[in-house]
Amino acid sequence: MENGKKTVEIRWHGRGGQGAKTACLLLADAAFSSGKHVQGFPEYGPERMGAPITAYNRISDTENLVHSNIYHPDYVVVVDETLLHSVDVTAGLSEDGAIIINSTREPEELREQLKGYKGKVCAVDAEKISLETLGKNFPNTPMLAATVKVSNVIDNKKFLHDMEGSFRHKFATKPNVIDGNMKALRMSMEQVKVG
Repeated sequence: MENGKKTVEIRWHGRGGQGAKTACLLLADAAFSSGKHVQGFPEYGPERMGAPITAYNRISDTENLVHSNIYHPDYVVVVDETLLHSVDVTAGLSEDGAIIINSTREPEELREQLKGYKGKVCAVDAEKISLETLGKNFPNTPMLAATVKVSNVIDNKKFLHDMEGSFRHKFATKPNVIDGNMKALRMSMEQVKVG
């Protein structure tokens, strides 16, 4: 783990149906595959399509006995930029960490909407990447890759290797889906902007 810290905590903000919960659970699986102790769980509220949802990851080198929501995350992932207007996404966010936002805008432009947050602001156009690689707007796959790249919570090469294995298992009869998802992961890791 970076900075000698034993546990990395990540909070995801999205809307129902965008795959934030799925990305959170995929990150937990990938971290587990790389030998980490993990937690990945959603906060259940109104489970409506389009309703704001929150999900959490705890990733550590040793067993983690804390089982609560995450109030002081190291990283925040915003899958839907419109949530910047309605949810305090930076609440409790460590200034040593970063916020990663699905947006076409530059990190400096996004910073203006973040209530004085002084840590790293990162942006990736997950919609564009998923449309190019998967043919549909599935922002969760690019956001997952951007999160791994920015947080460095898992070795990037190991992450890509493990995700390819997971996709091959999950989509065994759909090689085009495997290839599209792998392209989405790689493009996102290359294109995420850090400000």
